[in-house]
Amino acid sequence: MRYTHVYNFKINIYFLYGLVKYCLKKIIIMETVRACGCKGIRTCLICEHEYNIIKPNTYKELQKLPSYQNFLDERETKTLIQDLDSLPWDISQSGRRKQNYGPKCNFKKRKLCLGIFNGFPINTEFVQKKLSQVPLLQGFRTIEQCSLEYTPERGASIDPHIDDCWIWGERIVTVNVIGDSVLTMTRYQGSNTRYNLDCVSTYPPVVPQSDCSEDDLEKAPEDVVIRLPMPARSLMVLYGDARYNWDHAVLREDVTSRRLSAYLTGSACKSITGDATKESTFPKG
Repeated sequence: MRYTHVYNFKINIYFLYGLVKYCLKKIIIMETVRACGCKGIRTCLICEHEYNIIKPNTYKELQKLPSYQNFLDERETKTLIQDLDSLPWDISQSGRRKQNYGPKCNFKKRKLCLGIFNGFPINTEFVQKKLSQVPLLQGFRTIEQCSLEYTPERGASIDPHIDDCWIWGERIVTVNVIGDSVLTMTRYQGSNTRYNLDCVSTYPPVVPQSDCSEDDLEKAPEDVVIRLPMPARSLMVLYGDARYNWDHAVLREDVTSRRLSAYLTGSACKSITGDATKESTFPKG
């Protein structure tokens, strides 16, 4: 046992020696006047090669994230834009405008009220029908549909958040109609009482977890930032770990032209679905 201690002590000495040597080298490089123009901790490919600076990867490619490009064709997109703009827009927060259809919700008190909801706009019915053709969305029934408009002139954005977990179900659906953008995701660090996250454990998962990118997301570093492209006419579905353990946001810098998106949610509970969707149909005629 004594020799083991001596052996470990020698390893620690060598480790500390290597660490000190590495730090000294970094300090020397940081204080060096570099011809490339970099100073301090800043580096570029030129000085990284000259001084043998190894810069770790700052991104991680994730597989199996459910995004469907060209979900809408060009004709459908043009028609949908005209139809949405024929409906009144309401002023929303952070520079956005919205068209909201669905029950009124009080997330803090966990109360639901249908109010004067008379159904979804008939000119968006084809979008919900197309969703039923996506295998990941089998059995999905919309109880809220929200159209959102982002424009760079108003500096529109949406802050990092998780969609409420008391009423809204596991699958969060976004149809990006026009305007290429990016969804920025950061790991959620808050309490499980916020966003009603404590409700998640009471509802069985709808989507088999093996179909998700669970392993990739769980292994990602705590401070990683994930950037998900949202091209025009695409469909994106957040669920599982991406739905419950990550904040998502649309940054102002990523809104470079007018962006229209349709945001659809289903219910987290069958009993709520029955109450909320008994009138959630498309008007006839």
